[in-house]
Amino acid sequence: MTTKTHVQTTINGEPVDFLCEPRQSLLECLRDVIGLTGTKEGCNDGNCGACTVNIDGRIVTSCLVLGVEAQGASIETIEGIADGTNLHPIQLAFLEGAALQCGICTPGFIVATKALLEKNPDPTEHEIRFWLANNLCRCTGYDKIVRAVQEAAKKMQEA
Repeated sequence: MTTKTHVQTTINGEPVDFLCEPRQSLLECLRDVIGLTGTKEGCNDGNCGACTVNIDGRIVTSCLVLGVEAQGASIETIEGIADGTNLHPIQLAFLEGAALQCGICTPGFIVATKALLEKNPDPTEHEIRFWLANNLCRCTGYDKIVRAVQEAAKKMQEA
């Protein structure tokens, strides 16, 4: 029998307490313990970026972070990107630009894109491709994703 650890963290601006086994990944905790299923499991070994979340201002693949490491951290998941029912400009750009198909990779791309545009509001195409290199898409190719990021950057600058 494994002893569970009590973790206190902030997720999408809200305080959250949960219990997890020391071996459970943050991805497992988000999806199976807390019930935030927007973060997707792709490869479960850190290679695809589908499970990307923002922890204390740094994007990470949540499958490679232990749930217990969330203690005291501030985490942003895909569920925290929109403002209630109002989609974030990044989400709108992905929808309007058809930068998604199956949707498994989309949450990770959106979380990573938000972190990029917070750091660099006007990235070049090369900077976008470099920043998103850890996120893999098996359906769309990358041109529509890059164009969606460029459009989102433009809309966010206009706002």
